[in-house]
Amino acid sequence: MKYFKKIVGDKVYLSPMNSDDYLKYVEWLNDYDIAKGINNYTNIVSINSEKEWLEKAVSEKYNFAIVCMENNELLGNISLMNVSNIDKTAELGIMIGNKEYHSCGYGSEAIIILLNYAFKHVNLNNIMLKVYSFNTGAIKAYEKCGFKTFGVWKNSHYFEGEYVDEIFMNVLKDDFYKNEKVKKLCK
Repeated sequence: MKYFKKIVGDKVYLSPMNSDDYLKYVEWLNDYDIAKGINNYTNIVSINSEKEWLEKAVSEKYNFAIVCMENNELLGNISLMNVSNIDKTAELGIMIGNKEYHSCGYGSEAIIILLNYAFKHVNLNNIMLKVYSFNTGAIKAYEKCGFKTFGVWKNSHYFEGEYVDEIFMNVLKDDFYKNEKVKKLCK
């Protein structure tokens, strides 16, 4: 088995990333629809560069594969970046590369179980993320998980001929556990 059930939800589990998945990531990162949401659409991702990046990423502490509980299929990845043990803060990044699993709650569940892990076991207090204003589906998912907008960087990103905003969102530990929508998965 190439995935391990490190953090378990109902529909997904988070596993340490597997560097053997580089071909799947190359496919996803060269797909315009996937890449635009993570500001990677102008890059050409080669097999060699992605293999090198993934080999580095698997050795970092909080990078996880998102895996479907039902069939052990890789759906994407989720990470805590820029973790500060002093400030008890981090930044969240997520990509659901497998389009068949978009808008089905898999990403939201992955976020909720990672946040629960981060707040309970890593002892973080404030987790933020950045999202582009055109990515309305992701914004709704983040709000469902308890994230709130705390800032907007106006016209910060040039996308398809026009400027769009970058939205900054965060969730605090206390607010997260008050959210009724997340309590079910945070046993």
